[in-house]
Amino acid sequence: MTSFREPAVAGLFYSAEADQLAKDVQAMLARVEHQTCLPKALIVPHAGYVYSGSVAAAAYATLNSIANRIRRVVLLGPAHRFAFSGVALPDVDVFVSPLGKIKLDVEWIQNNHHLPGLLVSRAAHEFEHALEVQLPFLQCVLKSFVLLPLVVGKTTIETVAEILENAWGGDETLIVVSSDLSHYLPYGVAQQVDQQTIQAILQLQLLADSDRACGCMPIDGLIMAARKHHLTPQLLDSCNSGDTAGEQTQVVGYASIAFH
Repeated sequence: MTSFREPAVAGLFYSAEADQLAKDVQAMLARVEHQTCLPKALIVPHAGYVYSGSVAAAAYATLNSIANRIRRVVLLGPAHRFAFSGVALPDVDVFVSPLGKIKLDVEWIQNNHHLPGLLVSRAAHEFEHALEVQLPFLQCVLKSFVLLPLVVGKTTIETVAEILENAWGGDETLIVVSSDLSHYLPYGVAQQVDQQTIQAILQLQLLADSDRACGCMPIDGLIMAARKHHLTPQLLDSCNSGDTAGEQTQVVGYASIAFH
């Protein structure tokens, strides 16, 4: 029997109505200036669309010219709602968004669930928004794909990098790391801190600090993989919630970065 992971933050982080959600995502993508890079991997933010959707769109717009070849997405993000050790696979076959169903890469899961650090956890995925908010963008940009969703808990950079290496694939596989940057700093301070974080990523330096990015562990795993595969990072867009829909006394930082 097929099992499903239903949306947890539809109507909160993005519209729960399929027609409106599709219009929202397409409108954000349409506002992005043409990007020429052909990414193997992306770092994208995961706040509500009113806050970080425009920055996320800058990343997903780079996929337009290669959408036909991408058949598989490896999606990593940090755990926000459930504390655990390791990297969590879901215990379902299909993820659901208001735009429809996405089949999981069950073949990879069956063949690689024994990898060190991997576990299966319903609780890790059930209410996690970091992965969920990426799904409508992927569904709007890509034609057809299977998903390998991984929630990263307390673990080592080496563990994440090894799992990424096993899931790396070829040109048919896209890696997406979901992460916001600094949290709840004053506007000017956040700008300085986030610029330092962005520069570190662009220089392929490990972050090793969750205060700089909530997804620092998946980012660092990607950086290790990028070094091995000789990928070049490119900043696509950045801002913070004080630039979009929030007050400037305490802001959250966002950036979209492509690795090609």
